[in-house]
Amino acid sequence: MSDTAQHVPFLAVAVENGELRAQLAEVQEQCIELAVDAGELHAEIEALRRELVEVRAERDAWQSRCEKAACGS
Repeated sequence: MSDTAQHVPFLAVAVENGELRAQLAEVQEQCIELAVDAGELHAEIEALRRELVEVRAERDAWQSRCEKAACGS
């Protein structure tokens, strides 16, 4: 077997390795983007939960006032 024929399998492996490294880099970038998006969504959910607690407290206060007003008349 000639030297060129012996290098062909190694060259194929090197090319495949390069392609796999490029794919890995792309997937890693996508993972980072997903993590950032997830962090933003988590913060938004937490803000909505706090707002929900406030709104429920306001609702309960109004409901209590309305019940007292109905009982007082």
